[in-house]
Amino acid sequence: MTDRKDELAANLAKVEERIAAACAAAGRRREEVTLIVVTKTYPASDVRILAELGVRHVAENRDQDAAPKAAECADLPLTWHFVGQLQTNKVRSVVGYADLVQSVDRSRLVTALSKEAVRAGREIGCLIQVALDAGESGRGERGGVAPGGIEELADRVAAAEGLRLAGLMTVAPLTGEYAGRERAAFERLMDLSTHLRGSHPAANMVSAGMSADLERAVAAGATHVRVGSAVLGVRARLG
Repeated sequence: MTDRKDELAANLAKVEERIAAACAAAGRRREEVTLIVVTKTYPASDVRILAELGVRHVAENRDQDAAPKAAECADLPLTWHFVGQLQTNKVRSVVGYADLVQSVDRSRLVTALSKEAVRAGREIGCLIQVALDAGESGRGERGGVAPGGIEELADRVAAAEGLRLAGLMTVAPLTGEYAGRERAAFERLMDLSTHLRGSHPAANMVSAGMSADLERAVAAGATHVRVGSAVLGVRARLG
């Protein structure tokens, strides 16, 4: 355990240096960017170590992994983010532990989240997942709504009981005009965020960037970066 704590502490320090340097290069204050550690495939024991090391935001992308882990770590001062594609039959479980759902991309999901948030007596922060590889209509390969669908979906979230419209999220596209152009993709997301804040001023969260491209996300203006492997290492999923 001590070895693992040392390993995570060293990795966190390196990521912190990268974020700080990216903020300095962009003329931003370090506190403008929140680190979310993506703990998928890693055990609750790692989450506990991360909490000891000062991490306050963690993310998961599969409910079957996240629900028991969150329950085991319920005593920790953590904000839990759900970042994976979310099926409506998993919504009740996810609402039980997630403080924010970053992958809201369709009306049916908004309805389900609202119903379960009200049932649980909770307020769930929602980010609209934007698919920059979807053109102006349709959905992206990894989920998300096309840019042209943001406004309508955002209005639905804002009007839904038990939900709070927090902002936008994207994953750098692997195909289409932004493939291999992460900085341009993240700048496009910032433009969309600026437009959204015209009608929803409090929706100021912009979640973009992962281990490989966090610097480009910070340069573009992201408020939150989602980092997994750079903190926890690379591990093959079992099963």
